[in-house]
Amino acid sequence: MSLFCFLWMPLFYLFWRSLSKPETEGSGGIWALILGSVAAFVQFLLGSFVSPGAFGFSRWLSACIDIVTLPAVLPLVVCRFLSRRRSVGRILSGAPNYAHFALLWLIPVSAIRAVSWSAQNNPALLVLTPILWTAIAVGIPVFMKGTVRILRVLVMVVLPFLAATAYWAFFAQRTVLGFLLLGVTLIPMGISVIGSFYRSCVHS
Repeated sequence: MSLFCFLWMPLFYLFWRSLSKPETEGSGGIWALILGSVAAFVQFLLGSFVSPGAFGFSRWLSACIDIVTLPAVLPLVVCRFLSRRRSVGRILSGAPNYAHFALLWLIPVSAIRAVSWSAQNNPALLVLTPILWTAIAVGIPVFMKGTVRILRVLVMVVLPFLAATAYWAFFAQRTVLGFLLLGVTLIPMGISVIGSFYRSCVHS
């Protein structure tokens, strides 16, 4: 399971890159890896920000802040910030590709987490969490433009917390609820993958 956590993100990034030409090239990709490494190392040094309880609200809050939501949303926020700040220079060449930036950011994050979580041997951490990170990193950018504003805001706000709730459900051994929430969480990513595959076929 540790190997899955270690390899999932770079392999998915290569798969995603094959579907769509990344617009975040060059220094943008390098910055994604550097900043992701810094964020992962800082979190490793600081440890958990929330002390999780058994299966209640504190466990869900820990999933949001320490495990699922914040680690996957942070690269999207940073990419948005860099794309809007001319003062930091042209770090992102051209229009920002949020999914590519976030996936690259999460490669060192998943590597460090694979090491730090290996002793627990918990499938919710080592298998489910990288998948949920990917669902957020790839699913949210689909709704950043070109969709109904209410739907866009709803998905961008709800999806990260839905992913954390799916993790909580599996951790609490509420398997049916967990699979249901996981399926809903993966829908935006599925839309993005199908759309990218279709565009790659059209332009090939």
